[in-house]
Amino acid sequence: MDMGIAGRTALVCAASKGLGRGCAEALAAEGVNLVIVARTQETLEAAAADIRAKYGVDVKAVACDIATAEGHAAALAACPAPDILVNNAGGPPPGDFREFTRDDWVKALDANMLTPIELIRHTIDGMIGRGFGRIVNITSSSVKAPIDVLGLSNGARSGLTGFVAGVARRVAATGVTINNLLPGTFDTDRIAVTIEAQAKAQNIPLAEARAQRAKSLPAGRFGTPDEFGRACAFLCSVHAGYITGQNWLIDGGAYPGTF
Repeated sequence: MDMGIAGRTALVCAASKGLGRGCAEALAAEGVNLVIVARTQETLEAAAADIRAKYGVDVKAVACDIATAEGHAAALAACPAPDILVNNAGGPPPGDFREFTRDDWVKALDANMLTPIELIRHTIDGMIGRGFGRIVNITSSSVKAPIDVLGLSNGARSGLTGFVAGVARRVAATGVTINNLLPGTFDTDRIAVTIEAQAKAQNIPLAEARAQRAKSLPAGRFGTPDEFGRACAFLCSVHAGYITGQNWLIDGGAYPGTF
């Protein structure tokens, strides 16, 4: 299927690896030019070079912390008028909510709620003026089914979800859509750290802990960044113009509810 977005420009955050990289690659495969953002310059530049070589699109790399005002400015200076915006940032640490400080909450809100809102604020009017825009926020399955040890993530990402629910409908008639992608367990560095901790706690080999985690999922496996990226590319396509304000859960069937 031709997604109809060749020649468009996308700003993709946290795109040097993991789910952000999957989204960047899927968009590049559709002929979308990219500005990719991540904190580690060496890793980011390597990702940019690889994507350029594989897909022949223009890729600019901006090394910055997107959760800071300086990061916002750097990203927007490199890509002031994107047709596509993919918001993404690493999740805050787990823990007992009794031990979270005000600073912990502010950092979580800055990264997972306020930064996406700020980037939307600076780019949405240009999209409206051009009559086309796609905004995809990578949140978490915890928005749908909160995870008790991820209080910071539950709170911050749910705040973003509530904001999107309102603004997406406000701009729905302008050719601009805003949707959220809610990943479950994907084969990324973040899940690798979690499984390593599980293996250590249970005193079992890492491979066994990984197999246990995969077996616990209805799909019997972890998701891949590639398939996540393809879902993102579809939401960014001309075919998804009637989909907005939605929360797409991509978790291999882990959520047990009907709605």
